[in-house]
Amino acid sequence: MPGAAQSAMSLGASECFEQEPIVACTEFSQTEVFETRSSRLTRDSILIYGATGFTGRLVIQQALARGLHPTIAGRDRARVMAAASSAGLEPRWASLDDSRRLGEMLDGIKVVLNVAGPFRTSAPPLVLACLERSVHYLDLTGEYASIEWIAAQTAQAEARGIMLMPGVGFDIVATDCAAVCAARSLSAPSTLSIGLTGLNAISRGSAQSVLEQYGDLVMVRRNGQRTRVAPGELVEEFDFGAGSRRATAITWADIASAGYSTGIPDVTVYYEETPMIRLGLLAGRYGGALFNAPLVSAWQNMMIGLLATGPSPSQRAHSRAVVVARAMNSEGQCAEVRLETPEVYSFTASTAMAIADRVLAGDHRPGFQTPSSAFGVEFGLALPGVTFARVK
Repeated sequence: MPGAAQSAMSLGASECFEQEPIVACTEFSQTEVFETRSSRLTRDSILIYGATGFTGRLVIQQALARGLHPTIAGRDRARVMAAASSAGLEPRWASLDDSRRLGEMLDGIKVVLNVAGPFRTSAPPLVLACLERSVHYLDLTGEYASIEWIAAQTAQAEARGIMLMPGVGFDIVATDCAAVCAARSLSAPSTLSIGLTGLNAISRGSAQSVLEQYGDLVMVRRNGQRTRVAPGELVEEFDFGAGSRRATAITWADIASAGYSTGIPDVTVYYEETPMIRLGLLAGRYGGALFNAPLVSAWQNMMIGLLATGPSPSQRAHSRAVVVARAMNSEGQCAEVRLETPEVYSFTASTAMAIADRVLAGDHRPGFQTPSSAFGVEFGLALPGVTFARVK
């Protein structure tokens, strides 16, 4: 369900993909790998965890295009070995529930990029391992709870001299940039509304994430605190570049991140109300319990298995996403900006590696950071394929 699916999920989750033919990798012990790597700490000392999924493959391609040679890591040894061998890269593997192995996995590593969703599960053990080993942490989360948990670790990160930056893909680089640009355009903004459209293609893992949220209430931020509203209860009009369009509130990471980046206490994120979104709203409002029934769940899983592993190269080449950020203050003044990006999966991969490359080069700030707090809005505006306009 492409349109509805992308409206309430993290686009950075690690998904399944069908393996291409690969050359078998020579067997060796993981300890031997660690000893080899630790002897040559270089600019390439980045580890991508969860790199065996659809998004992970795109991230690897971007890393190689930049001349980097990341270490490929994950939970499943066979899949990690296959992905690493296919790209000619070094493999490592460790379960998220094995803190000792996670720590060993980071030997000789300067930066971890976590692409393994759901991030509420993968982020805590990886962040703790990074804190223990003084390794910078990046991820592709679009989950507000994960961002808030990571933000709570900022004192430890500052003490270690490392940066923790969740959301280095489309979630939340594009929305963060637009939100800060709007907020800085007027005095004392108190309300922020973010509108999204164009997130039309979906992978298997993303579809599963969305189905798990059907029936859930929508999360927004009011007076600096999270609160829930019914699906379809909040609507606004946004001009995404082709006239005014109706959009409905969705759960999105910026209800957490925008608070840190802008200081605005009231934040709501919306998605253009396409026919598929309306269907999703009906399902969420009236069919939440039905979606949890065993037979319905089995049917959902079967249908997800029929989906493509992710957007095709042609879809990614011809799709665009649009973010509109609208800030208002108590005097009724309004500032609105529009930011357009390349297709979200491609944008996520290129943006994540652009940030990782900067951190490897020493461009980082200790503690929890959002993309704009670490690099400024200029970073987002200068990304390839991004266009920006002030609407109001």
